Parts: sequence; structure tokens; C-alpha cells
Amino acid sequence: MVSKEIIGTVISNKMNKTIIVAVNKKAAHKKYKKTLPKTKKYFVHDEYNQYKTGDVVKIILSRPLSKNKCWKVLA
Repeated sequence: MVSKEIIGTVISNKMNKTIIVAVNKKAAHKKYKKTLPKTKKYFVHDEYNQYKTGDVVKIILSRPLSKNKCWKVLA
């Protein structure tokens, strides 16, 4: 089974072993069909606290690690 992979930008690393990654994408409005920017934030497990704000990372879906965290950093 292939896990889901997403590329995003680190926007916060203030928590221990956790970073927040923002993923930007464009989605069309249902009625007007205009393309609008959408941003989603993911809580991601960073075991060694090695990623800093502004880094571009690839994240992968994993088992639930806490209430909000079910993603891990792949690279």
C-alpha cells in the first residue's frame, strides 16, 4: 500500500518534536469556477527537531501519534 505524500513549508517549530506544515493548493469555486488559493495546516512529527521555519519538507501519512498529529517527516 502506498502512503500519501505531501510537500509543504514549515511555518512553526515551537513545539517539542512537532512542526506545523502549511500546504498550498488551488481549488475551483463550485459555482463560479474561479481558481482560489487554499492553505491547509498539518501537525507533523519531527523526531530530532531538525527542521526550521521556512524549510520545504515532504510529509507522509502514518498512524495517529496524538490527538492532532498523524503525519511524519519523510525528507
